[in-house]
Amino acid sequence: MKYFYSLFAMLTLTIHTVYSQTPAGRLSGTVTDEKGNAVAGVAVTIIQTGQGTATGDRGEFVINKVIAGNYHVRVSGVGFKPLVVKTSVKQAQQVTLAISVEADVNALQEVSINTKPYNPDNLIDFQRTPMPVTVITRKQIDQMGSRRLDEVLKEQTGLAIVSDIGAGPRAVGLQMQGFDSGYTMILIDGQPMTGRNSGNFDLSRITVANIERIEIIKGASSCLFGSEAMAGAVNIVTRQRISQSQGMASVRYGSFNVVDANLEGETPFAGGRGSGYIGANYYRTDGFNANPYLTEGKTVYPYSSFTLQGRGRYSLSETNSLNFTGRFASRESVNDKSFGTTPQRDALSEDDLNASAVLNSNLKSGLRLKTQYYITRYSNRQNNTDLTSTQILTANNFTQYLHRGEVQVSRSWHNAFTLTGGAGTQYETMDNTLYGGSRNQQNSFAYSQGDWRLTDRTSVVGGLRFEHHNRYGSSLTPSLGIDHKIGSTLTLKAAVASGFKTPDFRQLYMVFTNFAGGGYTVLGNEVLAQELQRLQDNGEISSVSPNVQRAGPLKAERSISYSAGFNYTPLKALNFQVNGFYNDVNNFINYDLVASKTNGQQVYSYFNIKKVTLKGVEVSGNFNAFRGLTISAGYQLLYARDQGVIDSIKAGEGLYATVHNPETATDRRSTTADYFGLNNRSRHMANVRLVYEYEPKGVTGTFRVNYRGKYGFMEANRNNGFLDPYDTYVPGYFLLNASVQKSLMQKHLSVQVIVDNIMNYRHEYMPANSGRTVLLGINYRFF
Repeated sequence: MKYFYSLFAMLTLTIHTVYSQTPAGRLSGTVTDEKGNAVAGVAVTIIQTGQGTATGDRGEFVINKVIAGNYHVRVSGVGFKPLVVKTSVKQAQQVTLAISVEADVNALQEVSINTKPYNPDNLIDFQRTPMPVTVITRKQIDQMGSRRLDEVLKEQTGLAIVSDIGAGPRAVGLQMQGFDSGYTMILIDGQPMTGRNSGNFDLSRITVANIERIEIIKGASSCLFGSEAMAGAVNIVTRQRISQSQGMASVRYGSFNVVDANLEGETPFAGGRGSGYIGANYYRTDGFNANPYLTEGKTVYPYSSFTLQGRGRYSLSETNSLNFTGRFASRESVNDKSFGTTPQRDALSEDDLNASAVLNSNLKSGLRLKTQYYITRYSNRQNNTDLTSTQILTANNFTQYLHRGEVQVSRSWHNAFTLTGGAGTQYETMDNTLYGGSRNQQNSFAYSQGDWRLTDRTSVVGGLRFEHHNRYGSSLTPSLGIDHKIGSTLTLKAAVASGFKTPDFRQLYMVFTNFAGGGYTVLGNEVLAQELQRLQDNGEISSVSPNVQRAGPLKAERSISYSAGFNYTPLKALNFQVNGFYNDVNNFINYDLVASKTNGQQVYSYFNIKKVTLKGVEVSGNFNAFRGLTISAGYQLLYARDQGVIDSIKAGEGLYATVHNPETATDRRSTTADYFGLNNRSRHMANVRLVYEYEPKGVTGTFRVNYRGKYGFMEANRNNGFLDPYDTYVPGYFLLNASVQKSLMQKHLSVQVIVDNIMNYRHEYMPANSGRTVLLGINYRFF
């Protein structure tokens, strides 16, 4: 907490400091239709800054505190075609626009006044890609009372929070459309984050305090983001729009001694030419034990973390502006645990840094240019010690750097076609004791995406990316999507995209032994032969699996992703979407058994699976039942199967030919119906969310139900290479969450009660799921 005393003083000083008085400009005007009649209630938004308003009864609008620069002004409203107007504003100048909009008979019945804001860190419109996109707003995050990123994402349709083998309880990863977390790219303001020490990207290490919105792209997105985006991408957009001096302080406290404290402050300066934001988050928890067989310690490890985030912007001229962003996070965790009679201490210390510098240029011709340098560094130090002998069982020092330089350009023509392109290079290094020292890789890339409005009813989005990897050569990944409106209530959508993923450092070089419980060893593909021979020479191997014979060099994975569905709005208050997806993956990388140790532990390594299909359908809908009450629901059906297993079962080959029934101690011929699919994937997932807002009293309440169907955990009887009905499964379960918030003092003060996992559901095979958590939160905004 010592960070907070100095930070609070700094924020208070920042917010109340008087800055230089360089005068800002003003943008005003009127909006009329084709006949010259005033149009009320349409949104007028400056794309570059996000400043905006709605027109009054006479079609008039005023936007104050506009700094000098070249801008694109977007006008959109119910029944009218969207329009973008270019204009320039000079210091202390009042610019008046006369805007005429054209009627759109095919327009949907509802439009949001809060139009999509321009992102100064990335010219790509993440909400306009071929694949389906979900956006989680700041308001939704606040209503849920979530503290960490994993808590937000686990309540979204089609997303599951999982832990992979070798990841450990601190690695809470995201599964999307049946892909493990290593296939979903996590970005912050459009730039990739690092720190996949054991495969999963640990979402619990990210606070949501500074998040303005979260953009989720479902489906192959390698066309835009390259490797690691085969399943999709999650883009974290941090606080950006700053128009006045204000600050916020909040704290939540509750079960397991959870403390979530935040301080934020922001202000414009130099007459609006510049702006600055700084925020800090402190979070701690005593952890939680979900395993009744664990006599000491926690399955959700105790930890404390501190995050400091900042953003600065300054307008150099009417054309150019500089943006700086920075984020530093640290986490400390110590867990004393006992498996049987062996007490151990697991200690972790980690640091995470992200920083970027961006030069944005908005030319009078309408061309937008972005030049950016980005650096991220992640490191951790972890020791697992036997408390009886004080022997260090495992020790790992891990440091990863990524340097990335990129140039983007974007241009729109006649409100009908927008072309965005970019090129760059990135260099990545990793120093990890589990991977045998320092490793590095480099790749260069170039990409483009076009958004073309063919007619009033039909639009097309297409893209192409070329990437060259210093180890796996070149790849070309195209994508294409189309939207077509049928009347005013139905929109059909379809897309196809290709994806690729190069093997990561873990899959190539890892040498890791987990001493907890029964324990296991994971060996990277590149070091398998060497390390397996070492274990045999030491007399530690009792048997070697036939799988070793197919352990050739790992190949890059490639996929084709298909998506098709529709949006249907039969009533103004009712909307729902249906989307089917099919992912055809070649050279899919999965882990499998390679040997057994004399102490009973298993040894695993990584292999290419020739062909895997991940297919399913998502259904979601929203219903405004009555004023203030919104009901939303979602469902995903998923089939995730290894085609090679299916073919082997049909052919009756090897281990796949039989299934062992432990109840009768007999074997029988296996069928494809016996094959459940890849482990850790649920066939059925669903959620329901009720949100009620009573504006006159400033009261908001939410009640959310999340269901995850049963999924395979591991083979439990005779090993036959696939999940059959007699193996071990995690049963289906429901999680119930609720929150109530009350605003006071003209919305300066708010109090909130949060209850997660109301029914206190827990299971030994779900180590990362905490029991019932009750929190009380207080938030104060001063401005």
